[in-house]
Amino acid sequence: MEALINFLGKFVESIISSFGYSGVFIAMAIESACIPLPSEIILPFTGYMVSVGHFDFWQATVIATLGNLFGGLVAYYVGVWGGRPFLKRFGRYIMINQRELAWTERLFEKHGEMTVFLGRMLPIVRTFISLPAGIARMNLLKMVTYTVFGAFLWCTFLIFLGQKLGENWTSLKPFFHRADVVIGGTLVLAVFLVVWKRRKR
Repeated sequence: MEALINFLGKFVESIISSFGYSGVFIAMAIESACIPLPSEIILPFTGYMVSVGHFDFWQATVIATLGNLFGGLVAYYVGVWGGRPFLKRFGRYIMINQRELAWTERLFEKHGEMTVFLGRMLPIVRTFISLPAGIARMNLLKMVTYTVFGAFLWCTFLIFLGQKLGENWTSLKPFFHRADVVIGGTLVLAVFLVVWKRRKR
């Protein structure tokens, strides 16, 4: 896992160093489109670039937020156009039936704003949150609004940390790696419990 994190760190440094603000936008779009390129690496390194004078803090923050929104919209429309038909046809093979699909739709209908807002600030979850929002056909304007709010706060916080740490920005990697493990483990446990309850029924 450490080797993978180091590889991703080098990739992020390369794309941002080579393409500047466009690299920040591209990296954050990738991260938000269900491809696990950690923003916990992208944003602190962007903050480091701010600390050495290559980027402006607020410009970098806005561009990172817009990249997050763009990637989120890609994932959202994948969910809208392909997710629901796919789950209707093949959901039973991955233990997702019509009742669970309806539950997802009700969740995003009643609590979609808070789900997307908080999901944008949680490691791992933030990478995938737009996909179920699209599958549930969450109101697009609400999805965009709360994605921007959540992503802006997340980007501001991590770019600020990277700026303050400067050359020591890599010291954040172990902390966020542990957070990823905890949240990932929680999600795996939740899936296991769902599967176990279904088999019990």
